[in-house]
Amino acid sequence: MSDPLLPALLSVTDAIARDASPEAAFRAVEQATAALIGHRLFTVLVRCAGGEEVERVYSSDPVAYPVQGRKRMGPTPWGALVLDRKQTFLGRDVAAIRWAFPDHALIESLGLGAVINVTAQLGGEVLGTLNLLDREGAYTSEAQVELARAFTPFLIPALLHKRA
Repeated sequence: MSDPLLPALLSVTDAIARDASPEAAFRAVEQATAALIGHRLFTVLVRCAGGEEVERVYSSDPVAYPVQGRKRMGPTPWGALVLDRKQTFLGRDVAAIRWAFPDHALIESLGLGAVINVTAQLGGEVLGTLNLLDREGAYTSEAQVELARAFTPFLIPALLHKRA
């Protein structure tokens, strides 16, 4: 079989079978999406009670983006799109980063200019988001977004644990 998706999915399944901690799930999804899609920054956000804030529960760059950093994203255009309407966000360039994130200067300073945000949902409720960032032009297709979406179910138990 030449399709790399199944081995990547099974690598996450196996990692979670060995270690049920949220960090193991986050790390396994980070590694699988790095292999399939690529990224320079990988984060997972949990949606906080009330729905207006998100909290970072995993970061591949804890210096620039530490765990437990919070953002008030609910009342933003990005929050309306991703958190409320439950849509994915494909930001292909720096202009999209500037539109979406109040911390765009930090994002740009890290050489990041493209983003994929996909929701992890359970029963229609957005529990959190999986976020991939890379250089401008790295993300151009909905196929990349769909690959990222394929990994969100693996995050559900970890996000439920982090919300508790």
